[in-house]
Amino acid sequence: MSGIDTHIRPATAEDQKLIRGVIRQARLNPLGINWRSFVIAEDMSKGFLGCAQIKSHKDGSRELASLNINPDHRGRGIAAILIKTLQDQERSNLWLTCRSGLTPLYIRFGFIEIVDATVMPLYFRRVWRLFQVFRRWFPHWEGLAVMWWQGLGEKE
Repeated sequence: MSGIDTHIRPATAEDQKLIRGVIRQARLNPLGINWRSFVIAEDMSKGFLGCAQIKSHKDGSRELASLNINPDHRGRGIAAILIKTLQDQERSNLWLTCRSGLTPLYIRFGFIEIVDATVMPLYFRRVWRLFQVFRRWFPHWEGLAVMWWQGLGEKE
């Protein structure tokens, strides 16, 4: 990875300000930001490399969310490490939303795009429908993809 020694660790309370800052800067959904659900990728000499979380929703669905890589370190496999770490920890079904252009990234990790809103959990169905309404006013916006990963089964 180009001289980067990546270490993945659970976020701590001290990371809350950093997490909120990078999520805001990346213009990701700021709702449901709780440091307890995040993992952090860091390098001992280069510092923060990226973060991601698993969010729980009221409808029982779980979401891979808030994936953000420091722009100076993109393209070095850090997103892949974070995604695999969370999949290995979670093991159950995961959902996510992303810009349509990012679907190839998530397909590499077994996610499939769901185009039938009727099979989406309530939270994702609402997000998808809301996006469709806003897209009428902002037709230049890139599409929104809702994706699902079946999981690996129960933890051993």
